[in-house]
Amino acid sequence: MLIRIGYDIVIDSPAAVPMLLMLYTHPSRAGSLKKPEQIKFEPKIPVQEYIDSFGNRCGRIVAPEGQLRLWNDVLIEDSGQPDPVNWNATECPVSDLPSETLQYLLGSRYCEVEKLSEIAWQLFGQISPGWARVQAVCDWIHENIRYGYGYTHLGKTAYDVYTEKAGVCRDFAHLAVTFCRCLNIPARYAAGYLGDIGVEPLLTPMDFHAWFEVFLDRQWYTFDARHNVPRIGRVLMARGRDAADIALMTSFGAYDLVKFKVWADEVQSSVEEVVASKSQQSQSIAA
Repeated sequence: MLIRIGYDIVIDSPAAVPMLLMLYTHPSRAGSLKKPEQIKFEPKIPVQEYIDSFGNRCGRIVAPEGQLRLWNDVLIEDSGQPDPVNWNATECPVSDLPSETLQYLLGSRYCEVEKLSEIAWQLFGQISPGWARVQAVCDWIHENIRYGYGYTHLGKTAYDVYTEKAGVCRDFAHLAVTFCRCLNIPARYAAGYLGDIGVEPLLTPMDFHAWFEVFLDRQWYTFDARHNVPRIGRVLMARGRDAADIALMTSFGAYDLVKFKVWADEVQSSVEEVVASKSQQSQSIAA
């Protein structure tokens, strides 16, 4: 399966502003891209790329005064299979966990393990350890947390989500991550593209999506408390302890968001037809 992914973002800055960008697909998906991925800027500006401590591909820029357009449009190959499910996956005792997973047991900026630990054990302590327990976490959040853009704010934490019983996909993921860490299951936050492939299209505009990953049976598995069903065509961009580690755009100064459009659509045409169409689009944009 081929998926066309990308975005078109326009910002307006009153003065030049340094920025960090995580607007690339994750390096683990680089081999699936039909061509190397680069962010396009209008006007053209230099970008310095680096890999952060979590293995995410990042860019550094200085956005000029006035408007700056950032856009990307690439094809990625996908298996077309839904997220793996393994009801036999077991938890690993903390004493036997790989050292690199231990940071994903600890509290972080948006995931207050100490505040939710007792609650987590009350809710899920009687569930069989392993996949069933993580799925029970997803079920509870999906059934008890109301979804909506009007229910979140910049500093909203997992404890806020639990007490307010509402939020967006980022908030669903933060609460799930926190509950899992409380239960001694390593969990990390993830974000990327998730188009409406194999499901009824949502009526809301396309956006980037947040989910989470847990360490079971000595490997990482994907879970999504917001949708709570295995999905097709999930494309990872970045992962970390929580949203503070993988903000897609971080500025060190003021700017206004003028335009924000994201897409992740299954491609029915052949690769040759898509490449020709993309070439025509690029020429049109350049003109």
